[in-house]
Amino acid sequence: MRDNVNISLDPLTLLLVAVLVTAAFALWLFLRFQKERREKKLLKEKYSELEIKVHALELETIKYKLNPHLFKNTLNSIQSHAYQTYYALDKLSNVLDFILYESDRQFVSLKEEIDFAMNLIEINRLKVSPLFDLRIKNKVSEENPFYTQELIAPLITIDLIENAFKHADIQSGDAFISIVFELKDDVFALTVSNKISPKPAMKKDKSGFGKQNFEKRLEIIYKDHYKLDQFVEDDIFISHLKLNLLEHKAHLLAVG
Repeated sequence: MRDNVNISLDPLTLLLVAVLVTAAFALWLFLRFQKERREKKLLKEKYSELEIKVHALELETIKYKLNPHLFKNTLNSIQSHAYQTYYALDKLSNVLDFILYESDRQFVSLKEEIDFAMNLIEINRLKVSPLFDLRIKNKVSEENPFYTQELIAPLITIDLIENAFKHADIQSGDAFISIVFELKDDVFALTVSNKISPKPAMKKDKSGFGKQNFEKRLEIIYKDHYKLDQFVEDDIFISHLKLNLLEHKAHLLAVG
């Protein structure tokens, strides 16, 4: 028969073994945590890249929907008022220059955007009577440093302006459209209001840029640095857009 061997370890050796096992387990946990952290960071970076690509694709889709729609509406306005063709074509030339050469830029200056909007307003003015109450106020100071900085998404003002001309009650004696541009410190504001027509606007197949696309564009470009309020007060529809240019500029600098 084989004798039983009884191996006993002294307490110090047992303590050392326990420490080594604990250290090995702790090292394994640390390495696993580091690996999972790297994988999580990589997944987050890939998700961010994908999100940027999706947003860019959405903006491209919106842009290609927007430009032809604007061009079509502009031509319709001119066609219905041939007696003012020369004046209208001059404004159309300015609008087309902006669409063809500036709208592909990521951002334009507030000066460029307001100049474009004013040309568009003059073309839309052809739709209404010379006696129609069209109120245009430009309260933007050219001395403000944000006036010439390229922080405005091109064509961002047209949706609210065209919507007013589309839905305004131009037949009523007290009808009006009011468009106000403001730049207070670092916040640009556009307020558009009009008396609502009791008749629904004529709907055309495949026409209209759409409120949903407009808000989506604002959300993608300006994120938390904008505010859009639209509401009805009595029979007046009011749209108020605010862009915090300072916060938007800081965000652009942060993301490079």
